[in-house]
Amino acid sequence: MKSGRLDMLYRGNGGLDIVGRSRTWYAIFGVVLAICILSMVIRGFNFGIDFEGGTSVQMPAAGAAGTVSSQQVEQVYAETVGFPATSVQSAGQGGTATIIIRSERLDVAQVVALRQALFDRFQPLGTSGAPDPNAISDSAVSASWGGEITQQALVALAVFLVLVTVYLSFYFERRMAYAALIALANDIIITAGVYSLVGFEVSPATVIGLLTILGFSLYDTVVVFDKVRENTRGLLGLTRRTYAEAANLAVNQTLMRSLNTSLIAALPLIGLFVVGVVLLGVGVLGDLALVQLVGTIIGAASSVLLATPIVVDLAMRDRRWAAQAEKVRTRRAKAARRTPGDGEPAGDGAPGPATDVLDTREVAAAGAGRAGARSTAPRPGARPSGKVARPSGKRRR
Repeated sequence: MKSGRLDMLYRGNGGLDIVGRSRTWYAIFGVVLAICILSMVIRGFNFGIDFEGGTSVQMPAAGAAGTVSSQQVEQVYAETVGFPATSVQSAGQGGTATIIIRSERLDVAQVVALRQALFDRFQPLGTSGAPDPNAISDSAVSASWGGEITQQALVALAVFLVLVTVYLSFYFERRMAYAALIALANDIIITAGVYSLVGFEVSPATVIGLLTILGFSLYDTVVVFDKVRENTRGLLGLTRRTYAEAANLAVNQTLMRSLNTSLIAALPLIGLFVVGVVLLGVGVLGDLALVQLVGTIIGAASSVLLATPIVVDLAMRDRRWAAQAEKVRTRRAKAARRTPGDGEPAGDGAPGPATDVLDTREVAAAGAGRAGARSTAPRPGARPSGKVARPSGKRRR
């Protein structure tokens, strides 16, 4: 990107026609949504044992023969039980490192056999520094606990959406409330679809992270809508630009802020994901960081490319804004016929920085008109400028 265009973007007049290409954005989001919905219907989700129930076994990673790896534990589990574990993860570092096994529900005999096989193979060290069979612990996870978490999350989501609708309807406009809700629904479906497509495990941390990204997405949308309201205030009585052009100008003015905010929010999430998964191996941190990272990117995109075009389409269904847009087109057509080639846009597309240029021309033209309308007659009692021409020829006698 050229430095001049980058400077224009930072000043808020980059001239990107975002609202004018609404059909393109609708098509892109529509395809992504269709893929995510099909994946959720066909593939479903990889729910953790917190939702489906199961058995969790935990043991120290330090053994008499050295450090135990998750691959070795997974192999012992499959040989003892007869089927692979749902997940085997390593958490922590050094002397506090542990191995966590999550699997479907095992009966008492299977749990006893698994604990004995793990102790015989790895000799995990207890708190005293000697091999201790009690260093291996197990717990049963009930599926009802995950169901309760899901129910509470759905209730919280419903309350959140109701409060958002009421707030946006009173603070902004009803059409903006509808657009914000559509953008939020888009963020939820796409984020959930990514988990379904990739096969990430859905845990309670995933649900918490999903609720968290809704606030970020809503904040970004409100920032854009506030600028749209500012640019369209009192515009019904004017013919300098349409509602679509004013909204597109608002998107350009807030675009770099949205990008910078999203980038600043994404960097710590990337660090949290890398540290939590790659270095520490803590699955909870990875699940929380991953859903927030995906939601942050999708939320920023929907706020700019989806929410504002929807507001414009809803506004154009209003007869007042449709009539105002027609007046703008008529005035520009007349101006183009009077002074062709003056560079004034004749269409209804979003001209970006041209709208600011148009305002400057109008002010300059108005000032020139006022200056030209000043009277050139001399003031009373003033001396005439220049020499007075005397009649030629001889005086009559």
